[in-house]
Amino acid sequence: MGTDTLLHTPLYSLHEESGGKMVPFAGYAMPLQYADGIMAEHRHVREHVGLFDVSHMGQVLLRPRSGDVDNAALALEKLVPADIAALKHGRQRYTQFTNAEGGILDDLMVARLEDGLLLVVNAACKEADLELLQSALVAECVVEPQEDRALLALQGPEAEQVLAAFAEDVRKMMFMDVRTLDVDGARCVISRSGYTGEDGFEISVSAKDADRVARKLLEQPNVKLIGLGARDSLRLEAGLCLYGADIDTTTTPVEAALEWSIQKSRRNGGARAGGFPGADIILGQLENGVSRRRVGLRPEGRAPVRHDAPLYADAEFATHIGKVTSGAFGPTVGGPVAMGYVASNDTQIGHTIFAELRGRSVPSVVSALPFVSAHFKR
Repeated sequence: MGTDTLLHTPLYSLHEESGGKMVPFAGYAMPLQYADGIMAEHRHVREHVGLFDVSHMGQVLLRPRSGDVDNAALALEKLVPADIAALKHGRQRYTQFTNAEGGILDDLMVARLEDGLLLVVNAACKEADLELLQSALVAECVVEPQEDRALLALQGPEAEQVLAAFAEDVRKMMFMDVRTLDVDGARCVISRSGYTGEDGFEISVSAKDADRVARKLLEQPNVKLIGLGARDSLRLEAGLCLYGADIDTTTTPVEAALEWSIQKSRRNGGARAGGFPGADIILGQLENGVSRRRVGLRPEGRAPVRHDAPLYADAEFATHIGKVTSGAFGPTVGGPVAMGYVASNDTQIGHTIFAELRGRSVPSVVSALPFVSAHFKR
């Protein structure tokens, strides 16, 4: 599929001008990398600050018909296992849409604004997510896709310094705080969050202002455009899941080691226990355990072990115990890193298992996640 038949984000011209290598991603033409290359872009985000175009993601506003955002929060809890009712104004939380089998339909961010809940969902899932929200929440909420908005991510240790030049109030924000602020005259919804493990911000801005705001940010010292390639290696080092690779309808939040995102109020014995699709399965797994779990892996050598590589308990490939779901070279780690699902009795940190790479066995040590410590402002 040529990039001329793909959807374009409002920053498409900027990517082209900047020498972005455009590739198809979730129906959009998106920059894989720029001239510096993935390794240099990755390091630049860890050391300075990078600007990502994530406008392909879906943004959806849930407006309560009653005018009370508490009602929208309780309604959304019919679809997700997180405590949304306890989310305070100006805060954001990570959760998942689940199905009747406890599988993950998508993972998303939920921010509580004055007039409703702002959801950020994955690009490949946004049409299905929208249908789900419209069918399940029609009585309580007006579901408004924010199709006229772009999304920028400013990530790295110098992100605060850069954004504070336009909106001084960002200095007061902590990890997962959300504020509505002006950036170069554009009204933006800004969250202190991201997908790199670094401090940073995600900036929801109107499509008509996005190109101008992006160019203004790029005028600041040390800000460089970063493509999807480095976004993937950064999130992998940070131990963060990619929907469609590490999580999907065949994995539950507990198998995926995401149970930290299910608050006590939604668990058995909690004030609003269950009530979301697949609750019996997911809450049962919280109490009784699972047969497989997502783990971090450090393969030996320099060659990355990629998605779908089989995992075995032994170098002879006699006992199959799972598979790799994400793998790449980790520039900050200085070697290959991977995540995958393994049988529960093979999840001990420091335990060696074996990945199959082109017919040969690669010893891989089960490792704690993240591979690179997070630098969030808490």
